Amino acid sequence: MADVTLITGSTLGGAEYVAEHLAEKLEDAGFSTQTLHGPLLEDLPIDGIWLLITSTHGAGDLPDNLLPLYEELKEQQPDLANVRFGAIGLGSREYDTFCGAVEKVETEFKACGAQQIGETLKINILDHDIPEDPAEIWLAEWKNLLKND
Repeated sequence: MADVTLITGSTLGGAEYVAEHLAEKLEDAGFSTQTLHGPLLEDLPIDGIWLLITSTHGAGDLPDNLLPLYEELKEQQPDLANVRFGAIGLGSREYDTFCGAVEKVETEFKACGAQQIGETLKINILDHDIPEDPAEIWLAEWKNLLKND
């Protein structure tokens, strides 16, 4: 089983690029990873460490590939007490629903008993042409929280 399961929600591929970059950095640091683009609940381990990376589109909407997981979490309320997670959102501050998708999913993770590690990183894509850069900086601190946890 992977040390870190990366879960992506993406419409145009930005979150997937960030996930692939962070998976590489985690593996360089000695972690094993598994990256799942828009997984269903049955695809995920019910324990361990998850890293959610999702974009937001429309008025705070989830990407189409992440919506089924979100709906399963709301309907089934699985026991995620053995899951610890981090979260990264990509969005535009031009919208009042900036990073609304990551907020919705992390709320469901917590409602199911998952414990968040560190603060959620919200990347304003208008400020960062390459969202992998702020994500990599955040990951360096997050990896330390994993080791100390």
